[in-house]
Amino acid sequence: MTTTKTLRELINRAQALVAPGAYDGLGARLIEQAGFDAVYASGGAIARSTGIPDLGLMSMSEVVQRLETMVEAVNIPVIADADTGYGNALNAQRTAKAFERAGVAGLHLEDQQYPKRCGHYDDKSIVPVQEMAQKLRALRDALTDDDFVVIARTDGLAIEGYEKTIERAHKYMEAGADLIFVEAPTSIEQIESIARDLPYPKLINMFKGGKTPFVPAPRLAELGYKIVIVPSDLQRAAIKSMQNALEAIKSGNEYHPAYEAMVSFQDREVYIGTSEYLEREARYAS
Repeated sequence: MTTTKTLRELINRAQALVAPGAYDGLGARLIEQAGFDAVYASGGAIARSTGIPDLGLMSMSEVVQRLETMVEAVNIPVIADADTGYGNALNAQRTAKAFERAGVAGLHLEDQQYPKRCGHYDDKSIVPVQEMAQKLRALRDALTDDDFVVIARTDGLAIEGYEKTIERAHKYMEAGADLIFVEAPTSIEQIESIARDLPYPKLINMFKGGKTPFVPAPRLAELGYKIVIVPSDLQRAAIKSMQNALEAIKSGNEYHPAYEAMVSFQDREVYIGTSEYLEREARYAS
């Protein structure tokens, strides 16, 4: 079964699909090994992994290169962040084709003006409704796999308010999206209202410390949220762990507590699958 078909089956389950965010092949592999059914390729985390903020600074080709490594590392579906499609409707078509070739199972496209910024930053701006709807139609027309999942994201809540955001969401679903993603609701009441007013499959962004309050995945599933992405928690954990390891290295103390938090050399090789590569190498040796 293709990963696009698999993703559609996962979306059709009663429970919500929780997709932790990764930014490289190792993170994607760890997510799969932890038993999750999908990986979220976070555009913000990918940008930060190169040392730059989530301000729309990366090119489409740079992101595609990273997506290819993540898709190759796992057997489960990868859901990609396509930002604004990197330009107008024609750019969105090129993005759709490139992401499809990279092997992702779905993507979300947002209605921010290009260049975009993190959905939980202030001072965002969005394009007119019709412009985004046409971009979604163009993106859908460019895809060759009918099972490829298209998710429409709107950042309208912080800019136009609730009612106009709901109107946008309806228009985006009419334009061909499979799921709707209303970014950054700020209360549980708003999360519940979105669920009531948008009777479609929905995606929600749920991470520690953002503008959106935490709601457990089972409750979100009851409300009709089919995908729960957790974009940057793994990266934030990695940053803290690397800082601790650097303190250990700086200390010169081989018994520093940070060393106890590291995986062993041997376990690292297990997680990355070194033995399987070596077995294949031996099989093909002359």
